[in-house]
Amino acid sequence: QVQLVESGGGLVQAGGSLRLSCAASARAFKLNAMAWFRQAPGKQRALVAAVDRAGRTKYADSVKGRFIVSRDSNNYTLYLQMNTLKPEDTAVYYCNAGGAFAGGGYIPASRSWGQGTQVTVSS
Repeated sequence: QVQLVESGGGLVQAGGSLRLSCAASARAFKLNAMAWFRQAPGKQRALVAAVDRAGRTKYADSVKGRFIVSRDSNNYTLYLQMNTLKPEDTAVYYCNAGGAFAGGGYIPASRSWGQGTQVTVSS
């Protein structure tokens, strides 16, 4: 069973930083790729960043140069370092495991989601 638990969200002022963590079960972490998505009120869930086991990464255009995705195989954790945060980054952030890079993006695994962590950026 895939288990994912996000943490690290909170309230931060614009220009600040946060680091999100996604603690994964060993089974989840050994899947091909993992990713962060986010969903703002009234909007669809959208890809933020993804990383595969080879270390290849993909980012949404809106976060390139500000966010860094990484994975630590020693403690089965996926990270998202978020810098220079903007109010439009406000959303619930979700972790996904077991998807695949395809078509220039990341196709999420349908049953491998965490519960989400709220990020709120004030202006």
